[in-house]
Amino acid sequence: MMIGPGGAGTDVGGSAGGSAAGDGRRTVRNACPHDCPDTCAMLTHVEQDRIIGVAGDPEHPFTRGSLCAKVRNYERRVHHPGRILHPLRRVGAKGEGRFARITWNEALVEIAERLGAIAARRGSEAILPCSYLGQQGLVNGLHCGDPFFNALGASIAERTFCNSGAGLAHNMVLGPTAGLDAESFAHARHIVLWGCNIVATGPHHWHFISEARRRGAKLTVIDPRLSRTARKADTHVQPLPGTDCALALGVIHVLFRDGLVDEEFTRRSAIGIDELAERARDWPPEVAGRVTGLAAGEIVALAQALAAAQPLAMRLGVALERQENGGDAVRAICAISVLTGSWREVGGGIMQSAGRAFPINRAALTRADLIRPGTRVLNLFELGPLLTGERSLEPPIEALVVYNCNPLSACGEQNKVLAGLARSDLFLIVSEQFMTETAEHADIVLPATTQLEQFDIMYSWGHFHLMANLPAIEPLGEAVSNAELFRRLAEATGLAKAHPSLLRSDLEIAREALDWTHPALAGITLEALLDKGSARLAVGAAETRLPHADGRFPTPSGKAEFASSLAARGAFVMAHFRQGYEGGQDGTPVDPLPCHVEAGGAKRRDAERHPFHLISSKSHRFLNSCYGDGEATASSAEPLEISINEADAQALGIADGSMVVVSNALGELIAVARVGRLVRPGVVAMVHGHWRKRTTSGGTVSALVRASTARTGKSPAVSDTRVSIRPLAESEGGAGIAAS
Repeated sequence: MMIGPGGAGTDVGGSAGGSAAGDGRRTVRNACPHDCPDTCAMLTHVEQDRIIGVAGDPEHPFTRGSLCAKVRNYERRVHHPGRILHPLRRVGAKGEGRFARITWNEALVEIAERLGAIAARRGSEAILPCSYLGQQGLVNGLHCGDPFFNALGASIAERTFCNSGAGLAHNMVLGPTAGLDAESFAHARHIVLWGCNIVATGPHHWHFISEARRRGAKLTVIDPRLSRTARKADTHVQPLPGTDCALALGVIHVLFRDGLVDEEFTRRSAIGIDELAERARDWPPEVAGRVTGLAAGEIVALAQALAAAQPLAMRLGVALERQENGGDAVRAICAISVLTGSWREVGGGIMQSAGRAFPINRAALTRADLIRPGTRVLNLFELGPLLTGERSLEPPIEALVVYNCNPLSACGEQNKVLAGLARSDLFLIVSEQFMTETAEHADIVLPATTQLEQFDIMYSWGHFHLMANLPAIEPLGEAVSNAELFRRLAEATGLAKAHPSLLRSDLEIAREALDWTHPALAGITLEALLDKGSARLAVGAAETRLPHADGRFPTPSGKAEFASSLAARGAFVMAHFRQGYEGGQDGTPVDPLPCHVEAGGAKRRDAERHPFHLISSKSHRFLNSCYGDGEATASSAEPLEISINEADAQALGIADGSMVVVSNALGELIAVARVGRLVRPGVVAMVHGHWRKRTTSGGTVSALVRASTARTGKSPAVSDTRVSIRPLAESEGGAGIAAS
């Protein structure tokens, strides 16, 4: 079987774990492609080269036979009539969505000529790739285009949308350890989910949490929202958004004050203990309570509960990093896992990202050695100001190549992104499966395969299972995988002549993507993986795994660092978010200890003008903007709604189901008010990932989010957003209110 039409291809001979019936039906083992911690094992049922259904693999120890609402009807996505299946050239104005079909050769020739002309006139840094994790695989995911753009000399895309802040903060305290196994949660006595709506965003981990609860474990959820997960908790703690660091420091204060620290484990396992105790003295429960909006008694009770029941298992959600103090919050919570001695027993410790256990050879994937010295780095969350010229660039961005990403939904300051994409002088190339609003602004649109039409190797950031994904059917129409796209671009631009490695086949990429000699892959070969479809890393069984019971951590000191030695390097992001750039220092000093800093500058002015904290929460039914259009999914799109506490709604004269205007200095949008107790007073929440054209006013929550990043790892500080709300006047209707 050829992986990908044309190009280098790869003969891998059959489908991983596939089986065929005498009537022509067959079942293929696949793996979910999405940027989700569960990375599910899928069974794809095929009849006469058409996908007739998908299901979770009942034999996979993590997936356990179920798929989430996002992908349980994935066959609809593959065969949806709205799929882009041929190259297209724009024939109308940008944003109109009018295109004419062209050949692949015509598309490649035009792309090569225009990129070449831009590079000759303005320099290759005028070209910017824009991508993230629309596909999570090692072949077609985060780094699939890096070698091409590095060889081209394009500006480097700094992709800190997710985990850059939390991952870096975790490493500053505990080092690059995979930490607590998700499956080991079954052995915990107390489980804390902090900023993590696991029922909606990681439901397969819930199996193991439920098992622990059947054995008597207690569940605490720390989340400003009454999420699906919080409704199931024994204890729900609701701090104000952006105050998690203050809460954690308040807990640490109580642990030290009341003699609840596991002294023996902490003294042999950590450095900076006395310094952290001194920092926490400034955060008694009364002070932490004023900042977090919690009663002092709640903070004391939380600290006592964390110390009392061992083993204590904590899982940190992505939401934690999405605030100015996000990295500091993660650092303080990581310290709590040591102070309580939770690592002593099976099922104890902290889980931030299991992805660290996978020996990924990022140097081979990114080919950072091809980067020209001095090449500029541009953060993609700030794409709007970059494209509109608000942030001065020389040369300005004249070409944008989008793949694995929908920036009009993902980036901050949506109205500026929209204005930038609409520039007549911007050459925009978009590789997509569906006609997103980003794609509607493209000059050239290229057809991309879905997961069931391509080869990949899937790792996970939520469990320890490596999986193979082989195509269940041949690509529909003229769609190509990301890997094949960049092989074609390398040949069309002539880069392949100087850099033949740009033509690596899918199988060659897969072989180079992992260090197959690493102990974590002991007993696993690529051939065996292709045959079986899945393999658990050799990191110890979940029922016996004790990664740090000996008190050793992979930090520079070999211990947990409450006072981080990495802080001396200044502000930086983890290397792979910059395609291999080590460090990325900008000279900003980093406090060696976690600290809560009150908002200043524009954020302080926002807080003074706009009374409500806005949370951008993840949807239960779509993943970021995938499925946000309401098509090719298990159900129709969720309406654009805003949750508001009943006390706030009454004060503003807002009824449940009524239309409201949500605004701040960046813009306005119209949403349906959902009145109740989902959020506490002073807090409102909207789901991230809607498509603008499915809304009343043509704006989504990203229109209200500042394109600013946090101190640690440059993670998007979306939870620091402030807004005002008012009822929609009858005279306003829905037109013309998207931007102010």
